[in-house]
Amino acid sequence: MHVKPVVSAYHRTVAVGRRLAESWAGSPRALDVLTALGCLALMTLDLPGLAAADNSLNGWLAALVLAAGCASLVVRRRLPWIPYLTALLFIGWLHELTLIQFALYSVGRYRGRRAGILATLGYVAFALAVFSLPGWPEPRAETLSAFLSLVVPIGVLASAVGIAAYRHDLVRELEARRAEAAVLGAVQQERTSVARDVHDFVGRELTLLTVRSEVLSMRARETRYAKDFEELADTARRAHLVLNEIIVQRGERAATPGVDGLAALAEESGRAGSPVRLVMDPEAHGLSPLRQAAVYRVVQECLTNAAKHAHGQTIDVSIAAEGPQLRIAVSNALPDRTPGRAPVSAGSGTASMSERVRSLGGTLSATRTEDAYVVIATVPQG
Repeated sequence: MHVKPVVSAYHRTVAVGRRLAESWAGSPRALDVLTALGCLALMTLDLPGLAAADNSLNGWLAALVLAAGCASLVVRRRLPWIPYLTALLFIGWLHELTLIQFALYSVGRYRGRRAGILATLGYVAFALAVFSLPGWPEPRAETLSAFLSLVVPIGVLASAVGIAAYRHDLVRELEARRAEAAVLGAVQQERTSVARDVHDFVGRELTLLTVRSEVLSMRARETRYAKDFEELADTARRAHLVLNEIIVQRGERAATPGVDGLAALAEESGRAGSPVRLVMDPEAHGLSPLRQAAVYRVVQECLTNAAKHAHGQTIDVSIAAEGPQLRIAVSNALPDRTPGRAPVSAGSGTASMSERVRSLGGTLSATRTEDAYVVIATVPQG
């Protein structure tokens, strides 16, 4: 027998099983099943009393009834009123108060404050009516005392916890939507910035083309090429006008610097307390203005993120040609953090960088390791 293939297959099987268990354990359906099982485990403590009480249930039948009641919790997210009604049935029939706690929590958690309050009032009224009927096993005075000290607090507390969880879910969803809106806003802002750069760079070239064509037209006035140069100048002017109409200017703003501005950017970061080691391939100077602007924006955003989340750490910036691509790599070490502080994160700034690079046919990735944060981008040179 070959040991290595068997061991390798065992490890692969264990890894697959672990991934399946982690994905299943984090799913809402799995949590509902675990909730139902937890409720059943608590209710099994009442099996001896249920079997002894006058409710026509023996041990096995009582277990089946409790299991069926707890099974209603599986649908507590979509249909929380089903476990609620089942819990009321258990109160009237078995005098069982465990399931109602899970049911009231579910109504408050998945239907909100109004439904939770109505469910709690209905539960209190129903329980009071049941406890007031003849046949309750305890004396009337003890029943009222138990009702006020146990039954009402159980319902109010379970419902209140569910409503609080519902509000927490709303706040978390609102924060997620705000974060999504921030990312979308950053992407839109970067698109606008790219459009402005297109206008600045292309418009400048069109202006030079127009002037040059007019000069050549004047020089060739007495030749047969004069009309051609005039048409070329008119075409360049019309193209410039179309460019102005398509790209709307929103305030005065200088064009994004190219790779020549990286040295000043690194010096500024060093003065702010985050030194930069910049290594740049001379071929980067041969990029088009738009691609140079993309390189500048990537490095600028990375230095900003490092200043926010890893202030004082040295930042390594490498710009090198790799075949038809220009590779930009920016990395910085992560400072020692206390457990309560948030780690370095890639937020809307990364989204704007990605939008800029993708618009030119490049790629961008941001990864966080145990001791460093690395951003790698590629931009086509051609």
